[in-house]
Amino acid sequence: MTISSKSCRRAVFLSLAALAAASSAHANVSDDVIRIGVLTDMQGPYSDIGGKGSVTAAKMAIADFGGMVLGKKIEIVVGDHQNKTDVGVTTLLKWFDNDKVDAIFELNNSALHIAAARIATQKNKILINTGAAAASITGENCSLMSVHYTYDTYALANSTTKAMAQQGAKNFYILAVDYALGAALTKDITEASKQSGGTIVGTTRHPLNASDFSSFLLQAQSAKADVIALANAGGDTINTIKAAKQFQVTDKQKLMASILYINDVHTLGLETAQGMFASTAFYWDLNDETRAWSRRFFNEHKKMPAQPHAGIYSAVLTYLKAIKVAGTDESSAVMASMRKERINDMFAKNAYIREDGRMVHDMYLVKVKSPAESKYAWDYYKVVATIPGDKAFRPLAESACPLVKK
Repeated sequence: MTISSKSCRRAVFLSLAALAAASSAHANVSDDVIRIGVLTDMQGPYSDIGGKGSVTAAKMAIADFGGMVLGKKIEIVVGDHQNKTDVGVTTLLKWFDNDKVDAIFELNNSALHIAAARIATQKNKILINTGAAAASITGENCSLMSVHYTYDTYALANSTTKAMAQQGAKNFYILAVDYALGAALTKDITEASKQSGGTIVGTTRHPLNASDFSSFLLQAQSAKADVIALANAGGDTINTIKAAKQFQVTDKQKLMASILYINDVHTLGLETAQGMFASTAFYWDLNDETRAWSRRFFNEHKKMPAQPHAGIYSAVLTYLKAIKVAGTDESSAVMASMRKERINDMFAKNAYIREDGRMVHDMYLVKVKSPAESKYAWDYYKVVATIPGDKAFRPLAESACPLVKK
């Protein structure tokens, strides 16, 4: 039975408040410093959409907040999880146990987050995931101490799949990366295609950071589907699209990227990427506020921000504001404060953190421009539609999160 949204919100808030009260002896700021950890992919397939750019964005947020909260200095530590769960968990444990890190951000690997969330709950520490995408993070793997901030596979795959169906696509073939992200995207693409009257005619899985996509694409071609749906991200998406162009796949079949970042389009070039639909949580050229922040980011990083870069900036600000409101860095009190306050910044307007840990905000359906349509540097997207947050993300009534179902 699903309990009401109002009852869920009250139950979660009271649970967090009780935990905070139990920890009142630790009020104010532990260790006289706020330590933020950015655990990201610094050299692998997701480094361009996370990595140094996410560190830059987190530092911008700290600087914009004033470098201090409750009169205490804010410090940042950085780690490379190498897309290996054991490496990420080892780093996380060291940060929590030895380095006294208060909250960890980014975690742009879904499998790592699932392992990390259990540890964070045990140690009463906060995880704010701004990079990984699996919707299960706020589903069956939800946690009282975790927030899924920027996007998820449901929001990314659902809108794009339905947009393709509206253009007449009936049959989909899924090419997925073989780990948690690919499984989540496959599930959400399948659901969206069925809701649109479509059919999945086949699925092929490839290893993370694959070097050759020719055999996978040949299998997809032979299925003769209307659309080859890519259930991967970062470098894997780029290399799949390049190979598809080389094998002239797009001459006969449409290619759909479930997760497409502006960095991917920049690397591919408009000649190759033009016409593709995607869903995004952020676009630098959306309005005056996003442009002003993105140009600041560009001055620091020499590239326009990807979705996770904007997400981590907003998430760090949200976390620091919550500490200020709570009057302490004690994790349960900060989480209660974050869930209570609305989020309004350059990334999101009137957004909020739901009972299952999902940060609900608007998403955007975009179409990649042709070279002729692009008028200036990084002018890559045409915004086709704004998808309200309550429509973009999986309805709470359908959630598998134990925090909202019993």
